[in-house]
Amino acid sequence: MKHHVIIGNGPAGVVAAETLRKHVPADDAIVLFGDEDTPPYSRMAIPYLLHGDITERGTWLRKDAQHWKQLNITLSHDRVKALDSAARTLTLESGSTQAFDTLLIATGSSPVLPRIPGIHAQRVHTCWTLDDARAIAQFAVPGARVIQLGAGFIGCIIMESLVRRRVQLTVVEMGDRMVPRMMGETAGGMIRDWVQGKGVTVHTGARIESIESNPADLAAPLAVRLSSGERLAADLVISAAGVKPNIAFLENSGVRCLQGVLTDERMQTNVPGIFAAGDCAEAFDPLYGKPIVSAIQPNAVDQAYVAAMNMAGKHARLRGVTQINVLDTLGLISASFGQWQGVPGGQGVERTDRAGFRHLSLQFDGDVMVGSNSIGATEHIGVLRGLVEGRVRLGAWKDRLLDDPTRLMEAYLASAQSQDRRGDAVVH
Repeated sequence: MKHHVIIGNGPAGVVAAETLRKHVPADDAIVLFGDEDTPPYSRMAIPYLLHGDITERGTWLRKDAQHWKQLNITLSHDRVKALDSAARTLTLESGSTQAFDTLLIATGSSPVLPRIPGIHAQRVHTCWTLDDARAIAQFAVPGARVIQLGAGFIGCIIMESLVRRRVQLTVVEMGDRMVPRMMGETAGGMIRDWVQGKGVTVHTGARIESIESNPADLAAPLAVRLSSGERLAADLVISAAGVKPNIAFLENSGVRCLQGVLTDERMQTNVPGIFAAGDCAEAFDPLYGKPIVSAIQPNAVDQAYVAAMNMAGKHARLRGVTQINVLDTLGLISASFGQWQGVPGGQGVERTDRAGFRHLSLQFDGDVMVGSNSIGATEHIGVLRGLVEGRVRLGAWKDRLLDDPTRLMEAYLASAQSQDRRGDAVVH
């Protein structure tokens, strides 16, 4: 009998636990740790909870209350404080310890709180947990003055919920455009223009300098001072300034970390029998040629499956990290693939219709498309993913796309399929 332990009960932890149960002996113990006193749930469902589209039960990853008992998987509500990889034990916040034969680190990430005076005041919240959602719902009522710090991918999803709640919303983004880690200058600027057209006030290239509680001269619970000198009244401030992997407990554990937990193609760390998956893991990306943290749910699930199979003694390898983000911002669809910023010595082409809110940017390294941005169109998303992830050699079609980037489908049919037949490329 072996003990398989998983730290983290988000999507990666849940998929890993269920995969293990299918492939290990029935008497093997599987323990799934979560540090919130709730059933395993999806953080990505929280905006829909704020929309009012679902209840808290709707965020649960598995709705059947008997699901875990039926699978003989133990749910434990405790926080892991330290890992002793030599002794193969975990020290828990409750004071107890947990031994393991195999271990999966799927601890996810946590919001980064910028160093702003007043950031810990009442009515200042992140939007990451169910507790956060309950607090936001209390104050984000119709007409409330809400200031959101950050307009990245997560920030834009939160923004959609706030608009649906009919608040007076102001977004403050330190970058020169919205979604700066996903979109170039043109695309990010178009998203900003679209959002402002929907009634949201957006400050780009701006910072929140301080948050003051109960200002004497404003009829508001909070006053927010911007780097421009402007001072705004607020009923609620939401910080969406990015996230960082939850790996602090691994200090002195012997598990090698950089930005996240370093893994090989089997999702195993430098310590045999210890694996990592999800937002806390650094997995190899063939497009960048190095390990990266890619905090999107499809990657978390793929990594968890690979890790669990290897924990069970099977053989599975990760094909690579998917660098794809598709975002719906108040009805405007945007997508980002691979190295959308371009590469040194590469070539790129853009086609923009600002009035129609349509934009397409393609980036090449030689005759291989390595990245793209698109705004306002969905018909090319599958083709873009196939070309970028498949590293398809376009040959003469590269120059044709430089002349007319809308000919993507023709390029895909002419290049990708023929190369797949020759075995020169694999298109997923």
